[in-house]
Amino acid sequence: MDAIVIGIDVSKDKLDVHVLPAAQAFAVALAGAGLPVVVVNPAQIRAYAKAIKQRAKTDPIDAAVIAKFARATRPEVRPLPDEATRQLADLVARRRQIVEMMAAEGQRGRRVDHKRVARSIARVKKTLEAELAELDQEIGDQVRGSPLWREKEDLLVSVPGVGPVVARTLLAELPELGRLERREIAALAGLAPFTRQSGRWRGRSFIGGGRATVRTVLFLAAMTAARHNPTLKAFRDRLVAAGKPKMVALIATARKLLTILNAIIRDNRPWQNA
Repeated sequence: MDAIVIGIDVSKDKLDVHVLPAAQAFAVALAGAGLPVVVVNPAQIRAYAKAIKQRAKTDPIDAAVIAKFARATRPEVRPLPDEATRQLADLVARRRQIVEMMAAEGQRGRRVDHKRVARSIARVKKTLEAELAELDQEIGDQVRGSPLWREKEDLLVSVPGVGPVVARTLLAELPELGRLERREIAALAGLAPFTRQSGRWRGRSFIGGGRATVRTVLFLAAMTAARHNPTLKAFRDRLVAAGKPKMVALIATARKLLTILNAIIRDNRPWQNA
């Protein structure tokens, strides 16, 4: 008997559902029923729709395309984050938004000559700094208030180059850390290289997809680790000495850092200098 596959298109007010192979379509409010769920990258759905020449686009049609995509590709089912992790992720995302707003105001402040505008920018920056401090306190309270998160954070920050912001972002936005093998976790973070090749032509390897926010913090951590972590500094320096472009070396360093962090959480053992 064929497996029942359900495609769900999520919009603000409702969920459009399409069931295969029965081809039933209806709109519902989804309740937690303990059923296996896969969250699919919208870009994959759009590419699949083009491949099957589905040009029309409505929420019910999208739900049908999602169902067909799931039936054709059988994406791996992973548990969704629990409520506490989702709340932490919301706080971490809001912190990131505040930091981006502070950077934008800083850029404006460097370009402005009007004193009234400069005072306005200064007031906004002060407000944002206060909000950032409050968010950092709340995020810290949540992480340190959970024995499991506290233990994981201590393990992560034991690695030179990884600070509380990186550790808490990984706790919130990469809860699979320590549960997957290194290639899977690299793909989830968008750090797994893929190659373009056709016949005798072989293009460069690229990275992409995955969770962009996780990849960004890992890049930042890799930049720090390449200076202050002896193991990762030596790793990066070897790649550069071998002629690798600096960005390629940085990507490889970020991927190695993620592999190390994944193993540390998996084995429940802090960093040890090689």
